[in-house]
Amino acid sequence: MWNSMDEKQTILLVDDIDDDLSLMKHACRAAHFKASMQTVNNGEEAIAYLKGEGIYANREKYPLPTVMLLDLNMPKVNGFGVLTWVRTQPVLKRLSIIILTASGRQEDIERAFDLGANSYLVKPATMAGLIAMICCLRDWLEYNHFPPLFEAGKSVKAIASSYPG
Repeated sequence: MWNSMDEKQTILLVDDIDDDLSLMKHACRAAHFKASMQTVNNGEEAIAYLKGEGIYANREKYPLPTVMLLDLNMPKVNGFGVLTWVRTQPVLKRLSIIILTASGRQEDIERAFDLGANSYLVKPATMAGLIAMICCLRDWLEYNHFPPLFEAGKSVKAIASSYPG
């Protein structure tokens, strides 16, 4: 069954800067963004979330996301590492990944798409710009349809292959 974005869908926001997370949450409220937002602070936590490990084992509280907004420059495992890991996981192959970063470097853009990113957004410099971007993202997600992440009969535990690093 195909699903459009609504309050039952989950967005996973991965960013290591608390101020950026707060600004995103504020922009989402200002843009009347209805999807549920989960946040993690680095790539290592993002992988644990997606695997359902540790504190993220409760899928009622931490559901698999429909879309992941992923920063690139983070400690532990950077966004490229998360992107690489996700695209090697058969259960997560359909996860929509939008890079949301401060870097507008052409080499980062090309690398992100080469590794399987679905979109690449550069964080705006102003709150008004961020709210406008979130409004566009909200509208785009509203009209999109998303397939389920895992195949029928496959357990979410199938994601549990370990990250090599």
